[in-house]
Parts: sequence; structure tokens; C-alpha cells
Amino acid sequence: MVREVGVTMGRLLIISNRLPMTATHEAGKLRIEASAGGLATGLSGPHAAGDGLWIGWPGPTWSLDAAQREELDLALHARRLVPVHLGEDDVRRHYENFSNGLLWPLFHYLLDQVPLRVGDWDAYQRVNALFADHVASVYESGDRIWVHDYQLLLLPQMLRDRLPGARIGFFLHIPFPASAVLRALPHREELLRGVLGADLIGLHTQSYVRHFAAALLRILGLDTRVDRIEHGERSVCVRSFPMGVDATEWARLGNDATVQARTREIRGPDDCRILLGIDRLDYTKGIPRRLLAYEELLRARPELQGRVRLIQVAVPSRGGVGAYREFRQQIDARVGRINGAFATPTWTPIHYLHRGQDREEVAALYRAADVMLVTPIRDGMNLVAKEFLATRTDEEGVLVLSEFAGAAAELDGAIEVNPYDVQGTSRAIGHALDLDREERRRRMVRLRQRVFAADVHGWVSDFLTALDERPIVLPLVSPSSIEHRDAVVRRLAAALDHDGTLVGFTPRPQDAVPDAELVGLLGRLSRRTRTHVHIVSGRPREDLDRWFGGLSIGLHAEHGHWSRLGADNAWRRAMASELPSADAIGVILDDWAARTPGSFVERKSATLAWHWRNADPDRGRRQESELRLHLAELLSNVAVEVLVGDHVVEVRPHGVSKGHAVALATAACTPDTLVLAMGDDRTDDDLFAALGDNHVTVRVGNRSGDSTLRLVSPNEARAFLAALAEHD
Repeated sequence: MVREVGVTMGRLLIISNRLPMTATHEAGKLRIEASAGGLATGLSGPHAAGDGLWIGWPGPTWSLDAAQREELDLALHARRLVPVHLGEDDVRRHYENFSNGLLWPLFHYLLDQVPLRVGDWDAYQRVNALFADHVASVYESGDRIWVHDYQLLLLPQMLRDRLPGARIGFFLHIPFPASAVLRALPHREELLRGVLGADLIGLHTQSYVRHFAAALLRILGLDTRVDRIEHGERSVCVRSFPMGVDATEWARLGNDATVQARTREIRGPDDCRILLGIDRLDYTKGIPRRLLAYEELLRARPELQGRVRLIQVAVPSRGGVGAYREFRQQIDARVGRINGAFATPTWTPIHYLHRGQDREEVAALYRAADVMLVTPIRDGMNLVAKEFLATRTDEEGVLVLSEFAGAAAELDGAIEVNPYDVQGTSRAIGHALDLDREERRRRMVRLRQRVFAADVHGWVSDFLTALDERPIVLPLVSPSSIEHRDAVVRRLAAALDHDGTLVGFTPRPQDAVPDAELVGLLGRLSRRTRTHVHIVSGRPREDLDRWFGGLSIGLHAEHGHWSRLGADNAWRRAMASELPSADAIGVILDDWAARTPGSFVERKSATLAWHWRNADPDRGRRQESELRLHLAELLSNVAVEVLVGDHVVEVRPHGVSKGHAVALATAACTPDTLVLAMGDDRTDDDLFAALGDNHVTVRVGNRSGDSTLRLVSPNEARAFLAALAEHD
């Protein structure tokens, strides 16, 4: 049994594979330098501005002696950095082999890069567990935990096991692939369940959210609602949060006098146009195809030879992974071949820089570029594109952007390309060079507005705000304690749903028959002093009469369309009218049932319901969405309501709901009566909404929504009521 409670927000704990600083010990001196990369730069500001901790690997420290390790730890702790020291073998097996040798290429759709033999799963588990131990050791009640990226996919659930009441967020900085691709991943089930330990899962784009939901459905068989995953007793929120950059800081750099002087040096005295690429040396960044497109441009438009040059910065990356060493050799050879074919004594077509650049030099390059080339074959977001736009306070420059970068979903105004189409990319680069000043400015103004409106600070704020809104679930001490929360409570009225609340769901509604134990429990509860019991169900009155007619309880059928307040009372209809347009609605639902194998239509006296619990989950969910939209449009002027429940779409007369039923059931109650409402799905929201704050609502199952208490299953609901019946 669990309940949702408010928790005062504490510190922010950021957890990533690498700390935002790298430590080295050379010639007896400790050096701590800022790390490169979008995650480090994106979160360094929020970390510096708060009082939280950043937990991660500080870099290779296995050669340090005890005194040097202590010196390093003290220096890191002074910066609120908590080091997770890894051995050389763990770094090789967890980081280089499993994370970057398997997860990285597969999540980027590059199945040809997946190794023939996949090992090192034990190292991946061990390192995630080591991180979990470090987080648990520094965690304080109320802290928010924010886990980052693919190296730590198991960590959220490991933290959930150690810290059940913690508020945990997870963000994936790389693409989440389509479920058909993810199915190729060994240990896919364990990795998905690991991520589901979080309360909030963030991805860069809405398409990644859809891929994640589809993977959970097709691999784990979980019932998903695109943005919400019902998992065990918890509801996990999944949303897109496109990451931004510190646009104000990049604009400041762009206006810096030193940077502008360096920009003039880069451009030189001639009128040679500059194409710019800045990437990590990674096979996902599309550098080989970009070089081919540039070569194609020089061949197709010889007048550009000597009048345009490409500056390609390739920041060294993952040199310990064999595929990256081979990739560097390919790039070196391709650059040499193109320069050898086109260079003249006064002009070199490609200036290739295989080294990192400081921020001022990068800003100067951004300002110098006439065309920025961001053409990855797959990228989670790509912050280089946004940095370039923020830096261009002169409103000049053109962005050529791959449609396979996550940023493409946001940056309307870029010239979008398919990097696999070398000729098309070549033409797009030529088009970017040909744009006139007015068109360049029009595009740049629109792009910069987007970058400033959705910067990294907004990204952090949006994610943490959404995380703060997630309910915290903690054990409930005593189910019968609800009666003692207020000394004036003298009487109790219980309004209880049936299917999904008191009995579990079955493939056919008619099979969800109450057993003798439940009937006996309701009888005991109804005989409790000063207690009135009502069953408020979507079932037909015939079912309720047959099951509970011998009990001294109130019965409310078809969501309150029919009510019988006691065994000696007759059934009464809530309103005289039948379901408007029932025949036409029935034809539509029958058609949907015929087109959705496993589904069927249930006809009641005043409602019609299309059930799809036995249908293929993926198809059933799509059909449910389409039916809901179709009925909403078709019946917009008809006095009916379309209600979506658990694997069912129901059409009922307008104005009839469980809220109406509970009002009828409690009409004769005295002011000192405490109303206890218990339900599981959307239809019970009407029941809960009809009660004021002074009453108790109990949600059964894992569907999210407001309620005083939450119980995991019908078995726990029965145990709750049994404890209540015994407490007189």
C-alpha cells in the first residue's frame, strides 16, 4: 500500500559517467581541467549556481598513490564533485567496450558497427552498481537525483531499490532508436527496466518518446500511453525536452573584441568563403560524406575552386576504441586525397584540425563561417548548430543541417539535407553559398529566436519542474488510520468501483464475477457500525443485482445511470432519455470491432462500449485513438460523452457519471460522515471529483491521477477494506 505525499525539495544530485572536469597528475602537480562535451558545458552552469553535487568518474586515476588520490578527492569535493574511481579494466570493459562499442552504434542505427561477440555485461552492471552505492551514500531526504545518458541505463532502478522514496529523473542525450532496431540489443529487457526506475524520463524529441513507448510495448509488453508508462505500482512520465545551449554566453563571446579580432585573422585578407565543420571525431557525425559532398561541389562548380575553403575541426574522441582509430585513418586519407587533387600553390581546399579548441577559438570560427555544416548521419540533438546560431549576433551565416539530427525538429530556417544523399548535400551547400543577404538574415533571425527562447537554462528548468511534479510514493502505515485523521468523523460511507478495483480484469467483462470472499467482505463492511456501502460500477444492473442483490448495500449501475439505494428499494433511472443516436453509434463500434481482431462491443441499457483488451496491444491502442477522435468529431452536437477507460471506449448519455451516483448515495449522509471513494480508471475520476478535500479517495492500480491514497492491486484493496471492517 502506498500513498502520495509532498516532499520538500533538497539539493540537485547530477550523475553522469564523467565529471565536468578531468583530473591529471603530471610532474608531481595536480591539474583539474574543464571537460569538453555538451553535457559538461550544459550542466556546469546549473551546478555552479546551486548547492548540489555532481557524481561521476574523474578520469584515469589508477596510477595515483594514496596521497595523490586524497589530494585529488579534496580538490574535487571543494568543487562539490564526488568522484567515482574506476579501475582501468572497468573503464575498458564498461565504457569502451559495452557503452561505446555496443550501445552507441546501436542507438545510432549503425548495426554494422555492433561487434560480432557482445561481452562485458557484467562490467556494465558492476559499474552501474558502484555509481548507485556512491549516490546512496551522499543522498539526503528531499534531494532530486538526475541521471544522465546511456552509460548508466541500469542506475535509475538500482537507485529505486536503494532509495524507494527518492525523486529520480533520467535523461538520454543520444537518439532512442525504433523498436525494430532496439530488438537487436542483447540485455534489452534489463536495460529498459533499469531506465523505468526513474519517475521522469527525458529525451530530446517527440519521435524518440514514441520509439521508447513502442519498445516498452513490444519488448516488455507494458501498457503505454506515449507520455506515461504504467509500471508495477508506479506511473513513469516520459517527455521530450530538447536541450539548448547557453545562448547568452555564446552571444557574449561572439561580441568579444578579442574573438572578433581572431575572426578577422581566420578569414584573412582575401574574399575566400569559409565552410565550417566542428565535430567530435565520431563515425556518427557524417564527416566522410560531408567531405565527398564538398569534393562534388568543387567538381560541379569549378568557379568555386580558390574561392571557398572548408575548415574541418575533428576533436579527438575515444581513441581507445578500435573503430575510432580506424575511422581517423579514413578521414586523414580522404582529406589528403582531396587536397592533393585540388590544391594550388596559393589555396588549400581543406584545413583539417585534429585537436580540441578552446571556447574563444570556437566562437571565432563560428563568426568566421559563411556556411556552418552540421551533417551527422544520426545525432541525438547536436548543440554545435545552436552554438553557431547564438554566436552570430551579426545575423549572418547559413546553417546546413542534417534531417537526422535531433535539432532539425526545432530549427526551421536551416537548409535541411539528407547526408546519405551526397549529390543533394553538395547542391544544398552551393545553395547556401548563393543566398543573398536579405534571405540569410531572414533565416538567421528566426533561428536565433528559437535558440534564445529554448536555451540550456530553460531545458534544466523545464525538466526539474516536471520532475518536481511527479508524486513521491511511500509506505502507508495503517489502512484503518483514515478514520482517526479528524476527531469529528463519526460515520463512514464507502463508494466502491468493481472491475479493476475489487476484482481483477478478465478477457471478457462477464467473466469478472465476484467470489464468495468478496461478497462476504462487503457484507461484513455493511454491518459495521455507522457505515454505508455503495457499489458504483459500469456494469449492467442485472449483473449487480445477481451478485450483490442480497446485501444491504447501495448499487449504482452503468456509471450511475441506474441506482438502487438498498435491498428493499427499486431500481431508478437517473434520467428518462435513452442513449441518443444509439443505432448509429452501434454501427460505428461494430465496424471498429470487425476491423480490430479480439475486440467486441458491449451493449447496455443506456451505454455502448467497445472493449479491446484481447486485441493486439499496439493495434488496439492505435484503433482506440482513432475511434476516440472519430466519435468526438461525429458526436460533437449530440448529447453524449465519450469516455476512455482501461482498454475500453464507452459512449454514455451526457450528464450521467459516477459523480452523479455518489451525490445520490451521500444525499442523506450527515455532515460528520467521511466518504471513502475507491476506483481504478478514468470513469472513477468523476467519482473522486464529486468529493471535497475533506474526504478520502483511493486509486487502485498504477494509473496516474490525483488521489489521497494509492493501492497496488485489487488484492490490496480488499485487504484495506478488511482492515477497515475489523476496526469498529
